[in-house]
Amino acid sequence: MRADAVTRRFLDTKLRALRARSERLAVLTPRRVGLRRQDMPYAPSPAHFAAANHRLRSIAKKISRRRELMLRTWGSRTSDQKLTAMALIDRDVDRLRRTFGMLFEIFSQRGSSFAPALAAHDVIATDCYAAVRGALPEVFDGPLLKPLTYMEHGYSPATQRRGVSLARLLGDSNPFPVIRIPWDRDNPWQPVFLHEVAHNLQADMQLWNENATALARRLMGMSFDPLVVTIYHRWHKEIFADLAALLLGGTAATWGMMEFLAHPQARALTYRPGGAHPTGWFRVLILAEMMRRMGFDKAAADAEKCWRKLYDPKQGHRLPAVMLSASNRVIPAVVDEIAFQPRHALGQHALVDAIPFGREDEARIRRAAISIGAGRCPTDIPPRYLVSASRFALESGAEPNSMSRLVIRQLASLHRRHADSAQIPGASRPTALAA
Repeated sequence: MRADAVTRRFLDTKLRALRARSERLAVLTPRRVGLRRQDMPYAPSPAHFAAANHRLRSIAKKISRRRELMLRTWGSRTSDQKLTAMALIDRDVDRLRRTFGMLFEIFSQRGSSFAPALAAHDVIATDCYAAVRGALPEVFDGPLLKPLTYMEHGYSPATQRRGVSLARLLGDSNPFPVIRIPWDRDNPWQPVFLHEVAHNLQADMQLWNENATALARRLMGMSFDPLVVTIYHRWHKEIFADLAALLLGGTAATWGMMEFLAHPQARALTYRPGGAHPTGWFRVLILAEMMRRMGFDKAAADAEKCWRKLYDPKQGHRLPAVMLSASNRVIPAVVDEIAFQPRHALGQHALVDAIPFGREDEARIRRAAISIGAGRCPTDIPPRYLVSASRFALESGAEPNSMSRLVIRQLASLHRRHADSAQIPGASRPTALAA
């Protein structure tokens, strides 16, 4: 057989194989990801599967259109032109494969022993959204699919916001928020989870750019050093999530974040140029200021006292001197601007109006902590408060594993009752949760 005939047959076969690969990954179903009948109470809703399949089909249709255009001139193309055209299709198949793989991993974990904990965290995340919708019903633009949680390696929880372009998907976006929980952080007393939910709230409330602009304008108007303005402008997303976590869970959120941030002095007192996260030293002082503004002066004083006992910049630090000297004046301004100033995206309400939290809420959390410590999980408080109640119960000496099973069982039961519901509901009502 002549060389050109061999080459032509080889390229035709490569194209057939490429087509076969491109048609394998367009559909996800509960059965395909390995979910059994007993797993369905913890599974993503049918609407989540539908959203995932819509995304996969959209990529598959793009591949099909590109392939049809290529085939019209296939016979007249040179070998290199054929290889180039197939390489472009292969790029889109890679995007399809990555999207399929990420969604498969997230969905299939609902058939594992971690399914109840993931379902429980779904309920917590959904309740955080319900709190905002209850306070400001029209702040979200139309129906929203609930966030989904999944387990993965990594030191800290993390999130991928709704519709954000992901490098791991070659620029494609996820159809609903997904929140990563590290394998060892699936217990319900982790207030840092509320921080990750808050990132999604910030995006879905469309506060990202408005907050950044307002904060920079405020600090420039107060004549702070340009370096101070630049750094806090870069930190604004993480500060928002910290402050919103406090409004979602009360003072326990501060102690939970402190636990997460308590590293040796060399790290807590070292500024990382270009980093999105505030240096630990400043971050807890910001949380303490927020507690003061919320009316929890004693909790604020205790947290700051503890933090200053652990870390003393006078004994050595690697922080910009201008940041240290400005902290007493800049931190109250940052907290006020992000949490207490009205925003257009919130209908001229502030963050504290969108997520109201007061002394009675804190008292409910404290009472719930006593119940959990005694082996009873209350059914009359919003799920998001069980995170903080669990944290206080742990602090009071509750046995971690039995407490975790108790709270997860209660939250997972709520997920089972609403397994087919995909949309963010209105405000959480204790009577409804207990029904």
